[in-house]
Amino acid sequence: MAHDTHFEARSQVQQEYYRKENAAKMRSQVTQFAIMILLTLVAFASAVADFAPNFVKPFVLLLAGVQVVQQLYAFMHMEDKKAYHIGVISFFMWGGALIAFTFFLCFLTIIWW
Repeated sequence: MAHDTHFEARSQVQQEYYRKENAAKMRSQVTQFAIMILLTLVAFASAVADFAPNFVKPFVLLLAGVQVVQQLYAFMHMEDKKAYHIGVISFFMWGGALIAFTFFLCFLTIIWW
C-alpha cells in the first residue's frame, strides 16, 4: 500500500558519504556531457572545414561510435558495477552492437563491391 512507506534515518556520517558520492557522480556526468559536446563540435567542424570527403565520413562515424559507447557507459549507468544484471545487459548490448556492425559491413561490402 502507499501508506506503508519505509523511512530510514541516516546518521551524519552516512549523509555526508551519500552527499560526496552523489557530487562525484554529478561531476562525472557533467564532464561526460562536456566531452560529448566537444566531440560533436569537432565532428561539425570537420564537416564544415574543407577536408577530403574520404577523411570526413569515416572520422564522423568514428566520433559517433565513440559517443555511443560513452553514452552507454555514462548515461545508461553501465559503469555502475553494483547493478544487478549488468553482465547480462552488457552482453546483450555488445552482442547487438556486434551484429549491427556485421550487418553494416556486409551491406557496405555489397554496395561497394
